[in-house]
Amino acid sequence: MTGEYRNTLDEKGRIMFPVRLRSELSGSTLILTRGIDRCLWLFSPEQWKILSDKVMESASVFQSQSRSVLRRLIAPAQEVEIDKAGRVSIPQSLREFAGLGKDCVFLGINKYFELWDSKEYDTYLGESEADFKEATEGLGSICL
Repeated sequence: MTGEYRNTLDEKGRIMFPVRLRSELSGSTLILTRGIDRCLWLFSPEQWKILSDKVMESASVFQSQSRSVLRRLIAPAQEVEIDKAGRVSIPQSLREFAGLGKDCVFLGINKYFELWDSKEYDTYLGESEADFKEATEGLGSICL
């Protein structure tokens, strides 16, 4: 489930979920939540359960950093359906968090998806180029 897909968000907050990514899902339900870097994360219910269970097991309500993760990742998560037309309705609060405008980018990242405003994503790519190059150096031990 990889790939980059550009789609438009309509005035009702709906966006076409890419057919290629949709074909990899076992159902029509997704879990949407705030991501990191001002994007949204989308998970299948199965992958969300794995992630949220691991987060909950490692978190303590008595630790400030744990509460922050719970409030910003777990609490805003919402279940959405892919409708018969292949669209996903993005809740207003999540659209506002990610700054989603008309033009958006879906990224398939193996076990989850990201949804970005296209301008925000392009800015992120430009600003993170040096970090990316440095991170790839750390992958030097991978042999093909």
